[in-house]
Amino acid sequence: MTTSSAQPVPPPPPAVPGADEKALAGCAEEPIAVPGAVQPHGVLLAVTEPGLEVEVASANAAALLGPVRALPDLLTPDDVHRLRVAAEAQGPDDPGGAEPLRLRVDAAEFDVVLHRTDGLLVTEWEPVAGSEEAGAAWHRRLPAVLQRLSASRTLAELTDVLARDVRQLTGFDRVMVYRFDADWNGEVVAEARRADLEPFLGLRYPAGDIPAQARALYARNWMRLIPDATYTPVPLVPTPTPSTGRPLDLAGAVLRSVSPVHLQYLANMGVVASMSVSLIDRGRLWGLVSCHHYAGPRRPSHPDRVAAEFLGRTASLLLRTTEEAGDRDDVVGAAQRQTLLVAALGRAPRTAAQVLTEGEPSVLDLVPAGGAAVRLEGRLRLLGATPPADRVVPLVTALLDAGCEATDALGRVLPAEAGLAGTAAGVLAVPVGGRRGDFLAWFRPETPREVTWGGNPYNTPTVRTPTGPRLSPRSSFAAWTETVRGTARPWRPHEVAAARAVAGQVAAASLARAEEDNRLASALQRTLLLEELPKVPGVALAARYRPSADDVVGGDWYDLVPLPSGRLAVVLGDVAGHGLAAASVTAQLRHALRAHLLRDRGPAAALEGLNQVVAALLPGELATAVVVELDPETGRAVLANAGHPPVLHLTGAGAELVRDGRGPALGLLDDAEHRAGTLQLDGDDRLLLYSDGLVERRGRTVADGLDALRAAAVTAGREPQQLLDDVLAALDPPSTDDVTLVGLGRT
Repeated sequence: MTTSSAQPVPPPPPAVPGADEKALAGCAEEPIAVPGAVQPHGVLLAVTEPGLEVEVASANAAALLGPVRALPDLLTPDDVHRLRVAAEAQGPDDPGGAEPLRLRVDAAEFDVVLHRTDGLLVTEWEPVAGSEEAGAAWHRRLPAVLQRLSASRTLAELTDVLARDVRQLTGFDRVMVYRFDADWNGEVVAEARRADLEPFLGLRYPAGDIPAQARALYARNWMRLIPDATYTPVPLVPTPTPSTGRPLDLAGAVLRSVSPVHLQYLANMGVVASMSVSLIDRGRLWGLVSCHHYAGPRRPSHPDRVAAEFLGRTASLLLRTTEEAGDRDDVVGAAQRQTLLVAALGRAPRTAAQVLTEGEPSVLDLVPAGGAAVRLEGRLRLLGATPPADRVVPLVTALLDAGCEATDALGRVLPAEAGLAGTAAGVLAVPVGGRRGDFLAWFRPETPREVTWGGNPYNTPTVRTPTGPRLSPRSSFAAWTETVRGTARPWRPHEVAAARAVAGQVAAASLARAEEDNRLASALQRTLLLEELPKVPGVALAARYRPSADDVVGGDWYDLVPLPSGRLAVVLGDVAGHGLAAASVTAQLRHALRAHLLRDRGPAAALEGLNQVVAALLPGELATAVVVELDPETGRAVLANAGHPPVLHLTGAGAELVRDGRGPALGLLDDAEHRAGTLQLDGDDRLLLYSDGLVERRGRTVADGLDALRAAAVTAGREPQQLLDDVLAALDPPSTDDVTLVGLGRT
């Protein structure tokens, strides 16, 4: 055994390690489905329908069957009828290798299989004489064999039973069950062999030993037989096929001649005869039952091969349930923890992050992992052993952007993150819907492990041919061991499913909470908006409130407060933020400002008192507001502005922005001072109060927005309601923010 030096984070074995690109291309383009030849242990006749005239024949047809131009010349009328019935029953996509017909030509018996390709009925004739048979005794035991397969409790037990019974049936020196991994490398997971042979159990073989196009044929044809790997191919005559002008497609042929590269591969292993049965799980090639014979040629009879194929098909149906049964304890445990987490989230939807990170169980307990990360509402929380906090979000974001939820080798997906293998060689990350960038993630450290290959997988030679370099099979299959690093324990499907389920519940809880908040906030804000404006003698009033199109409640409010002095206080404010929190702050500010206004000490004093309320009771909140106190009899107006857009004063001479009385926003300074300004409303003068949603938008300065407002107001109607309608129509503010307007004047 040869042992390689440890590699820090090796790449996965390439499809054909060590081979250059031209050799790879040559391998991929080899015409293995149209080799133009068959193996010599049988005869191929491709015939027309309905006449059954021979259009293409293998060159050995005359030697085994005699001269033949049409099948009716070769067979009795009864056998011709049987063949036609079998051909009619053959589906258009059925490959060869189905239950054969037993036909007689003179004194010789042949097993004949049928399939269609290129518009022809392909008949393959294999002499009964010379094949090895297990005998009727074995076939009588078939029900017991099937019972052993179905009773297997683990995947190891299933594949072991399969290898032993296929060997007993076919008599090959060695029978292996060979499983493919995600990169199409293979591993011998079960073996039944002659006692004097070196064991192959546990050895791995690189993907290049069975190239992609060969795997495609294995997925299509359940059975392949090479009775004698030293054979000389028998050409098809004529070539190309007269009716198509192309070589006959032999992808579904039992007798199809195999690649010379594969024959050399078998010779390098000392294998004289081989047979394989495909194992297919839910339409995907899972592995092979691979049979090798060293003592000489071996050709199991057709009934025995059909029985072996039947065992392979049965085992294929059992693969998924048996594998899941082996994982049952893990699956049940994950399901129980998932149920507990989901129930806890249902009880406390408003504290999802706390439930996931501080509860029993926590998100780290859901699946086996060294660490976990929870990012909700933009806030990151870490549990256990994780990458540094500043690298978690970029790592998970890059992984999800690459379309990868789960990897057991992060360095292969994101090479720049290979250095995190100590905590995050494996990552499982699932997005949480509702807020972009939120996610749940789990991390597994690398698990260094020894992998033993059947020969050095990085040393596949090439040979030069007249058409360019070509892959040459490896000649050494001695066990070769390497230490693989940078990989973690793979994520199981039930673990990924549990992670998705919890993330889905978090998203559902977040959505339900948001909908409830919006309903509450909408109800709360409706209480802040006057259903009907008060009738104030001598004053014309109008108000408009337009919520954002996102249906998220904003912080705008307006108010009209008759004062003890006979003046009217008009208020328009805006609390920073959206949703229930903003609406609740708005309610508090509205009521607090009313109380200060009713003291009748002027708008500046009222705003200073409101700022003290914010500093003492609502630290961290920020709001703007403007207050105008109008004396309806004299038209004198006193106003104070706390960081709000300036009031617009419309007169016969035009429209001016009132800059007097401006002070800092509410909550910006604890002891802010506010001063009042004055102006006079005469005749049809109007004042327009508005929120920033009217004039602010992307790609335009606030100054540009204010200029547009002045221009629109000059041409608008002077009745307050018409003024508001005309300004809204002219400015057409975007629907991304709520917009509030109040217009007033004297009558």
